Amino acid sequence: MAKASVRERPSHRCGECGLTVAKWQGRCPECQAWGSLVEVDAPRALPGLKSTAAASEPLRPARGVADVVADTAPRTSTGLAEFDRVLGGGLVAGQVVLLAGEPGVGKSTLLASVAHHLALRDVTRTVLYVSGEESVEQIGVRARRTGATAPGILLADETDLGAVLGHVAAHDPVLLIVDSVQSMASSAVEGRAGGVSQVQEVTAVLTRVAKERRLPLLLVGQSTRENAVAGPRALEHMVDTVLTFEGDKHTSLRLLRSVKNRYGPADEVVCFEQTDRGLREVPDPSDLFRSHRETPVPGTAVAVAVDGRRALPAEVQALVGLNSSPNPRRGVTGLDGSRVAMLLAVTERAGNLKLDRDVFVATVGGARLSDPAADLAVCLAVASAAWAVPMPADVAVLGEVALSGDIRPVGMLAQRVAEAGRLGYRRILVPPGAIPRLETLPPGVGVVELDHLDRALGALRGYATGARG
Repeated sequence: MAKASVRERPSHRCGECGLTVAKWQGRCPECQAWGSLVEVDAPRALPGLKSTAAASEPLRPARGVADVVADTAPRTSTGLAEFDRVLGGGLVAGQVVLLAGEPGVGKSTLLASVAHHLALRDVTRTVLYVSGEESVEQIGVRARRTGATAPGILLADETDLGAVLGHVAAHDPVLLIVDSVQSMASSAVEGRAGGVSQVQEVTAVLTRVAKERRLPLLLVGQSTRENAVAGPRALEHMVDTVLTFEGDKHTSLRLLRSVKNRYGPADEVVCFEQTDRGLREVPDPSDLFRSHRETPVPGTAVAVAVDGRRALPAEVQALVGLNSSPNPRRGVTGLDGSRVAMLLAVTERAGNLKLDRDVFVATVGGARLSDPAADLAVCLAVASAAWAVPMPADVAVLGEVALSGDIRPVGMLAQRVAEAGRLGYRRILVPPGAIPRLETLPPGVGVVELDHLDRALGALRGYATGARG
């Protein structure tokens, strides 16, 4: 009797992350989960499959890319301008969107608002909202509180995939919302709801139905602690668009970010504000990350950071203690702590400062800055606090600071300068070589090129001298 080939031997797959290994192990080497590996049979190739497939239907001839005319995909507006913007202009027929976020961030509230506005735009069709986590009564209470009570919205609480498909066939909706994909299960696949096999099967079936019926589909997915999509990584590859909904529990600001988008830009970000009446669109979030005061105070500097494709001004605040300490504290909020520590060392050397005191650096409004263009603002805010010299209110700064103190160029400079000029900043400190890259400047805006941090610190002192004199 011939021995079985290696491909026919059974393997073991993790029920948490979907990793497949040849031999059973007590602990998954990928996600470190105990007892999650189960034996699965390896798929066997059917004899004669290639010849049968080749003879059943002729191959379609390959076409040159220059001969293919790509038609612009028609889009349907949801009625929420910011939601349409993050999608690239609206929903495309058959588009599958995965919305991920931490519990309680407002995913269901956002999709209920989308369903409400879309149902009002197309009164002849219905929007089907299927929830496997809440009852119809619970959804109705939230809908009344947020005002999402359009008559065209149909609610169903189901956890069986077959029941969901039955509702789709019966009502033929213009939009299908499933909350959430981890709560649905198919009777054709073994395993608990939310497991790797169930999530993949449910997503595959719903995606196939959406494509066949040209039905836009919005799926809700849970997130991990790192704000990544929970479940198998294959889930993100199966959908057309992945959106993440982020927000701090202590602030009302919510950021909707496009991570993947086959029908538009994959780096767009829009803002919402959580209110008692639901989510409110914030088309111009510039005022959320800045403080408004009549006179400037020491320890503040304004940078224009880029998040996705949007330029947003962000104020950096610094506080330097009065007394020296043998073990000075370093507190950082909204910025990368290790990068701030590096910038403190560069500022200390370039400005001949002695930062043996407590130093605290933070952003305003819960903003999270990872853009290197905010480096110069951090350095100047710390120096401003240490010298008790305020930065003028009409000055914005842009630039990445290297370990040598050199100020390096940043991307999207024209958009940053235009946004700063629109908000009333009349003097902008920029990296060297920036002026040739700026074709036009906003009226009344002056740009100053600085190649090293010591020159930027000198400009700060010069502003103070001019203000006093």
